[in-house]
Amino acid sequence: MGWIAIRMLTGDRVKFIGLLFGVAFSTLLITQQLTIFVNLLLRGAAPVNEVSTADIWVMDPSGRTTDVTLALPSTALERVRGVPGVLWAAPLIRSGATVRTPEGDLEPVSVIGVDDATLIGLPRRMVEGSRDALAEPDAVFIDDVGSRKLFEQGGAVGTRLELNDQRAVIRGIVDADPSFTSTVILYTRYSNALNYLPGTRNRLSFVLARSAPGQDAKAVATRIERETGLRARTKPEFARDGIDYIIENTGIPINFGITVALGFIVGVAIVGLTFSLFIRDNIKQFGALKAIGVNNNEIRLMVAAQAGLVGLIGYGVGLAMAVAFVFVGAATGDAFKGFYMPWEIPVIAAVVVLVMILLTGLIALRSVLRTEPAEVFR
Repeated sequence: MGWIAIRMLTGDRVKFIGLLFGVAFSTLLITQQLTIFVNLLLRGAAPVNEVSTADIWVMDPSGRTTDVTLALPSTALERVRGVPGVLWAAPLIRSGATVRTPEGDLEPVSVIGVDDATLIGLPRRMVEGSRDALAEPDAVFIDDVGSRKLFEQGGAVGTRLELNDQRAVIRGIVDADPSFTSTVILYTRYSNALNYLPGTRNRLSFVLARSAPGQDAKAVATRIERETGLRARTKPEFARDGIDYIIENTGIPINFGITVALGFIVGVAIVGLTFSLFIRDNIKQFGALKAIGVNNNEIRLMVAAQAGLVGLIGYGVGLAMAVAFVFVGAATGDAFKGFYMPWEIPVIAAVVVLVMILLTGLIALRSVLRTEPAEVFR
């Protein structure tokens, strides 16, 4: 019976292709949108994950993310270093500024000042140049995405910039994951950052700390809060704070949720309508099968085989297109740099397709089960 059901389904190529298109389109839309949504959220945690050596971030009690915080007094660094269980602590400045390129264009940038001695806070991989070059006077490093944004023709290294009315020279390019705002990032030494950024009473943005061997990072963070009165978050907690901030303060979840819901609704509409037309056009064939003794359970298996084949092929095609979109986008465009598809997304899409197929299959099955064998003789 299964083979007969498949032959009936593929016999009408137009409706068969229409069914595959509905499932594939729905799978593509759901998978693509969920992938973009998840990766945009992960960019809220990118500045935290970029610093691999620190497992505790210390900030002002009102601080929420790497971009939403108040500066600390310089004494906060020594206070954190004096807390038992802290192996080391390093300063970090993170603030906005404006640069003027040699062509006279203005561009907002994010300036990150890392520890002069250890360079803690600097991305691990250099695209061009040496980490030692950051010790040169007025030296800054630029992230690779920002380099291509400001210098489309290349040749960023060695270029002089006017950074808040002061001279800055690009001495290297680092491989950094873009932040949620996709702002150009300039890295420099902490002492240089103090000169580049507007002077205020407090200048220190964060204290990066490492718990001593054998110490639990969460316990050390709690101890820092108790003894200093500052807010201390472990690396996973602070990364999650960045994601939560995007969810709570932007319309991204609602917009992507609406798109995913529309993908499901459109898929159900296309597949359901096409499947119903297919069943209606083949109602006499089902009646003939009943006339020769095929029972309702076998009819159910036939419709299930048809729906399963459509769902399997359509899901595979849609998933392949979504993977190709993410792969090509990440390989060729800075807007999708670092994007990947978590394994949970194909699973979610598979569940959605399964629900879609069950709904449309049940709707189509009702008319088949009501068919009388006498239909074939009318």
